[in-house]
Amino acid sequence: MGSRTRRVELTEAARDLVRQLVARHGPVMFHQSGGCCDGSAPMCYPRGEFRVGASDVLLGHVAGDAPFWMSADQYAYWRHTHLTVDVVPGRGSGFSLEAPEGVRFLIRSRVLTDEEWERIDKEPPLPTGAEVTE
Repeated sequence: MGSRTRRVELTEAARDLVRQLVARHGPVMFHQSGGCCDGSAPMCYPRGEFRVGASDVLLGHVAGDAPFWMSADQYAYWRHTHLTVDVVPGRGSGFSLEAPEGVRFLIRSRVLTDEEWERIDKEPPLPTGAEVTE
């Protein structure tokens, strides 16, 4: 995705947890759907074990090469925000890799600045699952 404006990143605690998960499970990816409850939290899966939909949006890569996908419906609500993935104590979904660790990933967001919007406006649209095969 080259020199695009960063739309998502990790806190240091989340980056450390992702490193542990990669060491244990191999390459990972994130997906954030628009579901209720845990469906609104970012989910971490072994790469290749979750199939993104054709309309899912690739926001970028975190922790080096872990793709971060978001459902199109969710992106429609969050497109004006910068996301930071954090990790907090508590039990999240049983499907996400961090669940057995007694922690869960959580999204913190802020509104994009005018400068970020100006840069984004000049960039091509974000890739979708119809265009990217990982």
